[in-house]
Amino acid sequence: MMTTSTRREFLAAGAGAIAAVLADGAGPAGGVRPPIRLGVIGAGGRGTHLMRLFLGFEEIAVTAVCDIDEAHLDRALEAVRAARGKRPAGYGGGPLDYRNLLAREDVDAVLVATPMPMHAPMSIEALRAGKHVLSEVAAAMTLDECWGLVEAAESSGRTYMLSENCCYWESILAVLGMVRAGVFGDLTYAECGYVHDCRPIKFEANGTLTWRGEMARDFSGNLYPTHSFGPVATWLGINRGDRMESLVAFDTRQASLARYARERFGVESDAARIRFHVGDSTSTLIRTAKGAVVDLRYDTCSARPHPSTTYYTLQGLKASYDSRIDGIWIEGRSKEYAWEPFGTYAKEYEPPVWKAFREKAKDSGHAGGDYLVVRAFVDALLEGRPAPIDVYDAAAWSAIIPLSAASIRAGGAPQEVPDFTRGPGRTGGPYAG
Repeated sequence: MMTTSTRREFLAAGAGAIAAVLADGAGPAGGVRPPIRLGVIGAGGRGTHLMRLFLGFEEIAVTAVCDIDEAHLDRALEAVRAARGKRPAGYGGGPLDYRNLLAREDVDAVLVATPMPMHAPMSIEALRAGKHVLSEVAAAMTLDECWGLVEAAESSGRTYMLSENCCYWESILAVLGMVRAGVFGDLTYAECGYVHDCRPIKFEANGTLTWRGEMARDFSGNLYPTHSFGPVATWLGINRGDRMESLVAFDTRQASLARYARERFGVESDAARIRFHVGDSTSTLIRTAKGAVVDLRYDTCSARPHPSTTYYTLQGLKASYDSRIDGIWIEGRSKEYAWEPFGTYAKEYEPPVWKAFREKAKDSGHAGGDYLVVRAFVDALLEGRPAPIDVYDAAAWSAIIPLSAASIRAGGAPQEVPDFTRGPGRTGGPYAG
């Protein structure tokens, strides 16, 4: 474990990481020498997509791939052969075969793109094996796993990054630029949510549960907070001048999944008898040390159309933003006491990374965020700087999962949010408003 002084140096070094990555890509030299030898754990649709983006960087060599699904594994191995002329090593010998991938000396870093409950255990093992880690979201399911990630990253000295692509959306970064320029003034309130009808992908065709369905059966609370809360956390400077202090949560009764199962698989089916613990909709209120409040919603069960899965609002002393109407109002700049189109300020606050990499990012998936996440991770390793969305961010954002569940079990009682930085914090960092 790091000493307090070493941890303080580690945190201080991380303070400028996101500013560098999200600004102009410049950073200190002294990182991993290319090629970066990458192992991929989880080669389903998401893992294979991200692996293909990695293959777009000449500094990356994919040396090993692991997946328990033979078809997924073969598809990924063939994709590497088609791109680079040689199939990497393949591991598909069971649920623990990823450990053989981690034991390889020709793997410097790993992409973890497995079902969400495995993200933390696999990432912790990878860090302890001396590998850098890019993990899909969320980072962890329990507070013990959050702390395990922090301690593994600190003790190994390896880079951990959470692959939260929503933080790299052009509008999110433009708002961040406005916050840093003082357009909003002090920040007081935000709303955000992940509202996406995912009922069909919680069940297999035969009525058994997918891993998403198993999560809905076994857990309650906000089970997927980072797409919604991550961007807001960057605006508020969470872990970089402010921190989450406490939260409360309430959920609705569970009705939609049971109804869906009855209608799709029949009233007498095994699927119709499953008892799900997650509510249809969960609302969490988070209060920060500086007195800001975040209203966070999660709903993957309710019947609704799918024009967008996320929404964001931000309120400051001098300005207000609402993604749901693509509107902004700035005191003293907006011509009337009415919303303006956010695009009015698009050119003035165009994010530098979008200006530099727009053509490469725009068709990469998730509104360009996928390419920029991969690029940020690669650049962090090559240039020897901490990841922009680091292990402390990953732990804090993911802690909403167990803490919201604990509040619901306690009838909405407040839950203290741990300070995963253990006190020193990061002030004046890139997300500070």
